[in-house]
Amino acid sequence: MSSTLFRTKRVEQSILDTEEPEHALKKSLSALDLTVFGVGVIIGTGIFVLTGTVAKDNAGPAVALAFVVSGVACALAALCYAEFASTVPVAGSAYTFSYASLGELPAWIIGWDLVLEFALGTAVVAVGWSGYIQSLMDNAGWTMPDALGSREGADAFGFDILAAALVLVLTFILVLGMKLSARITSLVVAIKVAVVLTVIIAGAFLIDGDNYDPFIPDSQTVDAGGSLQAPLIQLMFGWAPSNYGVMGIFTAASVVFFAFIGFDVVATAAEETKNPQRDMPRGIIGSLIICTTLYVLVSIVVTGMQHYTRLSVDAPLADAFKDTGHPWFAGFISFGAAVGLTTVCMILLLGQTRVFFAMSRDGLLPRFFSHVHPRFKTPHRPTILLGVIIAILAGFTPLTELAALVNIGTLFAFVVVAIGVIILRKTRPDLHRAFRTPWVPVIPILSVCASLWLMINLPAETWVRFAIWMVIGSGVYFLYGRSHSRLGRHEETTEAEVERGEGTGTA
Repeated sequence: MSSTLFRTKRVEQSILDTEEPEHALKKSLSALDLTVFGVGVIIGTGIFVLTGTVAKDNAGPAVALAFVVSGVACALAALCYAEFASTVPVAGSAYTFSYASLGELPAWIIGWDLVLEFALGTAVVAVGWSGYIQSLMDNAGWTMPDALGSREGADAFGFDILAAALVLVLTFILVLGMKLSARITSLVVAIKVAVVLTVIIAGAFLIDGDNYDPFIPDSQTVDAGGSLQAPLIQLMFGWAPSNYGVMGIFTAASVVFFAFIGFDVVATAAEETKNPQRDMPRGIIGSLIICTTLYVLVSIVVTGMQHYTRLSVDAPLADAFKDTGHPWFAGFISFGAAVGLTTVCMILLLGQTRVFFAMSRDGLLPRFFSHVHPRFKTPHRPTILLGVIIAILAGFTPLTELAALVNIGTLFAFVVVAIGVIILRKTRPDLHRAFRTPWVPVIPILSVCASLWLMINLPAETWVRFAIWMVIGSGVYFLYGRSHSRLGRHEETTEAEVERGEGTGTA
């Protein structure tokens, strides 16, 4: 039993599967496309919202250092992703990497985890986008009917038609092809980055140096929350990280980390990259560097414009401009956030469909979903299925509470990939690695430690929901995936041939 659960799929076989005509994706992406995808998915509401929350509650103006700490933690994971993506240039990201290093059951677990992460992420972002659009409409004097607007906190039945419509439109674009998706993403990302840079430059002229005093606050009010909302580390050891001083920077880092979620989605497009060995590391690491720089600059500007104790939690950057007598920027920032969320939603949906497609091609999900469109060479069946499901999810369900599952899912993937790098270095030292993570196993171990530290700072309630989803996934694997696995069937066929004396057989 254990040998079948942890059977690994050879890297050569994974690459060979990508050459089957009916299951082959079109290679059309460059390093620039991948970098744009990374920037497009990382920069979202986090750059406009989280800065105020952590500055006011944890780090003060030192929130810029918190972004640096989070960026370093992500960089450790990015180096591991870059090695895997250049060595195993196959759709599926952490799922495919796990299959090659840890085995089938761990691969299934991480794939199941990613499906949930990307689905909820897409739905949550779509609802957030709808909120920004409705805000802009209200400013123009147009009001959405309650039955067709956001349902958060509403008692009456409603369907968020804008959120659902966005998901369906993006689904259609993804079906038409990756190159079209990349072009649209490039245009939207250019607009989004231009908005961010304009805000940084304009805000720099409104900075008051007195607002940086003190740069690292000596004391902040600690609010650990209720029992289930308390961090897991507090429930386990009766201790929580300090909410002030230097430790407050690390507490803030565990919060602003979630503004970086998404760079791992770049790895899901490895199979559709023209030169993945060269371009995947450039796209993953390049997008992370760009976004970290923008986050640090934004945090420096906003805490310099307005004292951290008076920053708004909901819209700190927009309200800071209002406070300094420039209300026009509030609408401008809302426009930038709305535009930015479009690409976040698209790329999260892209990542989910590629993981689903890879699992289907391996037989762990129905093979029906592993056929590509004869003309567009995209996985149209899972794209349409998941697009419709997420559109319904975004339309009907307030997902504020479930959004935290996106965070724990990403960190779990980081841990698995880092461990996988160490294992594959031991089991397959012969593999050609166009990019090699430096200082193995030190870097992967540091990545695991950083991810676990951030995970135990999450609410215990998030862990409970995550465990429930994993139990459901384990049931699906043992009832369907294990018996339909192509790798398992290949091994059974090979063993039968050996018994008949027809071959030597290699898994």
